[in-house]
Amino acid sequence: MNTVDAAGAPEPFASLADEAAALDAADPLAAVRDEFIGAESTLVYFDGNSLGRPLHRSAERLERFVHEQWGGRLIRGWDESWMELPFQIGDTIGRSAIGAAPGQTVIGDSTTVLLYKLIRAAFDAQHASDPARVEIVVDTDNFPTDRYLVEGIATERGGRVRWIDVDRASGVTAEALHAAVGPQTAVVVLSQIAYRSGYLADAPALTRIAHEAGALILWDLCHSAGSVAIEADAWGFDLAVGCTYKYLNGGPGSPAFAYVAGRHQASLAQPIQGWMGNADVFAMGPEYVPSPGMRRFLSGTPPIVGMLALQDTLALIEDVGIDAIRTKSIALTEFSIRLADELLAGLGVTVASPRDAAERGGHVTLQHPSMRAVTATLWAQDVIPDYRDPGGLRIGLSPLSTSFAETLAGMIAVRDAVTAAGRP
Repeated sequence: MNTVDAAGAPEPFASLADEAAALDAADPLAAVRDEFIGAESTLVYFDGNSLGRPLHRSAERLERFVHEQWGGRLIRGWDESWMELPFQIGDTIGRSAIGAAPGQTVIGDSTTVLLYKLIRAAFDAQHASDPARVEIVVDTDNFPTDRYLVEGIATERGGRVRWIDVDRASGVTAEALHAAVGPQTAVVVLSQIAYRSGYLADAPALTRIAHEAGALILWDLCHSAGSVAIEADAWGFDLAVGCTYKYLNGGPGSPAFAYVAGRHQASLAQPIQGWMGNADVFAMGPEYVPSPGMRRFLSGTPPIVGMLALQDTLALIEDVGIDAIRTKSIALTEFSIRLADELLAGLGVTVASPRDAAERGGHVTLQHPSMRAVTATLWAQDVIPDYRDPGGLRIGLSPLSTSFAETLAGMIAVRDAVTAAGRP
């Protein structure tokens, strides 16, 4: 930490490097970074909100699985443990990352497939209960998959989409949702953290507004699970879907998770009826009878290999606690915004993310017309952010694997690349 002067006020650091070093020295999660493969390298990784780094222990787990379970137990593995793994890991996600009691979360298909299943099931249930409920509410800046699915489901089921226009530097507010919902609303589909700006929605308030209108609400937790506190049960969530390859470090294309509140499970009929969701999986009977509980939301054979690695990050989250992770996340994003203000001043770069930490998730977006070219330049230099139109460079800061020194090095590289892009 920096020293204090005679009056007790903090003295400024001699350099940004000194400040970053002091922040790392004071960071209670600093030692955790050594558990991630590649963290010891000079590469700056600003894209943990798209694909998290792997843990050393995950590499060991995968190797053991190939030799001992897959190679050693072969087909017996299904009876011995694999059939229950989607539910066991789902309950761990519920407990450690999203605030859900057991029996409400399961690992299933890709994010897109799980979103389709739950949005359509919710729409059908709502419309069957009240034929006037024909609208699905979604915002114009939600992630493309969410928007595309909502449009497709509305067309498929004879419904319509109610759009919420939002500021791309923020997200859906209580006022905007109030204006969009009503007696015709069947389902509301929102992201807890906006993928462009990093805006952190007020999930409890927005859930209450949807319920007051008689609607069900589905939360997309892809950019929030493992980075911010979530209380799915306490906040009254109906449904949620989240991916596992961002802050949960499950690996490229690792399967997503679905949350369905216990009060809804028996009344929702998911539309992709596969053998794994049948009441008696191995009866091979002539007709489909949905299983009770979360098994009814499965379709095909569980992707066992794809769900192995995320167990290690979940264990780490339980060990350090989501509150400590969120505290580190806020510190990292605040540091990156201060660096942007200092290093990028005069270069035409703006911060396109909320400055209030209470309204900001785990990434910061920097706006400039040259950011697409800047991103390509940075990648060639082993500085890895990502780019989102229009002109947005995302700084994704994973609290468990990102240091303050790494953040400083990356932001200096951004400054240099933006400066070079502006030269004739």
